[in-house]
Amino acid sequence: MTPRDTGTADTVGVRAEGDVDEQELAYIRAKVRAALTRPGLPPVVGEVRVSQAVAHHAGQPWAAGGEIRVGSDLVVVHAREASAHELADRLQDRLRGLVERVAHQGDTARRTAAPPPWRGGPQDEGQN
Repeated sequence: MTPRDTGTADTVGVRAEGDVDEQELAYIRAKVRAALTRPGLPPVVGEVRVSQAVAHHAGQPWAAGGEIRVGSDLVVVHAREASAHELADRLQDRLRGLVERVAHQGDTARRTAAPPPWRGGPQDEGQN
């Protein structure tokens, strides 16, 4: 079984290994695209690999793993599920959460290092 390239979700490739149906791939591709399409994101590039186990008696035969670069940060995602639709939904949830965390990572750096007023920090001028 050779891996086959299934196109890209913007600049993120979705590659299938094994017996993966085109409809299932289209659904996974749409979910990956939905998780990574957000205004204000830096350039997103990478690859997600999807495979279905040959042993159908496995509890969670669908697996996915991906490495995606969001700007200068690397996001790594893994998921295992019982069906392709569940796998796509899980991937979307995990990717969205990780990308949001990376996108807002700089927000904490903009905060002041001073403690709040109720902990002895600077007081407002009008409250003396």
